[in-house]
Amino acid sequence: GKTYIAKRLAYSLLGSRDDSKVEFVQFHQSYSYEDFIVGYKPTEDGFKLNTGPFYDFCKKAKTGKGKYFFIIDEINRGNLSRIFGELLMLIEDTKRGDSATLLYTKEPFSVPQNVYIIGLMNTADRSLAMIDFALRRRFRFITIKPAFQSDSFKKYQNEVNNKTFDKVIEGIVVLNETIKKDQSLGEGFCIGHSYFCLNPKDVNKGTLYRILEYEIIPMLQEYWFDNEGKFN
Repeated sequence: GKTYIAKRLAYSLLGSRDDSKVEFVQFHQSYSYEDFIVGYKPTEDGFKLNTGPFYDFCKKAKTGKGKYFFIIDEINRGNLSRIFGELLMLIEDTKRGDSATLLYTKEPFSVPQNVYIIGLMNTADRSLAMIDFALRRRFRFITIKPAFQSDSFKKYQNEVNNKTFDKVIEGIVVLNETIKKDQSLGEGFCIGHSYFCLNPKDVNKGTLYRILEYEIIPMLQEYWFDNEGKFN
């Protein structure tokens, strides 16, 4: 999955698994600047100024050595302009090290050169708008595709050594071609390989049935909710 890949990428660039240099947050629709950077939070007897994970991470990176990776899952689920605020400018390559005055503390704040932001998003989520253009031009994009044809998955498939498993994977690959060609869906809706990345010892007809019956089929029903014939 995307999260697994993002963390492995960070560890690879660090040269070791150092979780002190990797921070992970997940955006959602009620996530705000006050949660992410700094803001007042209610207490029993009033309000207290609290710093958020990105503020704390940048401060840590500024006094540390080497690269630091901030991973944001579901980055397109949040109101990005609201969450980043004045830091939208500071995350640009050419603006790293420049300062802006924070809204609540009135202190000068900068995003260090050694902080790398990795954002993860699912383009198949119909309920969400695509990523803000102002933020889009501050990122480079990589599309993660199903890896059923990759050497590593083929090796895993050989370890499983199960004819039913092979038949299911063959069916999913054909199904993905149908999904890609569907004008209302497309490549972003293809079924990923992570559904089938199990411990080889756990692969049996019962496990495969449960994956298809309770995960894949309900998703296809959602895809073709207005076309029962195609769903069937």
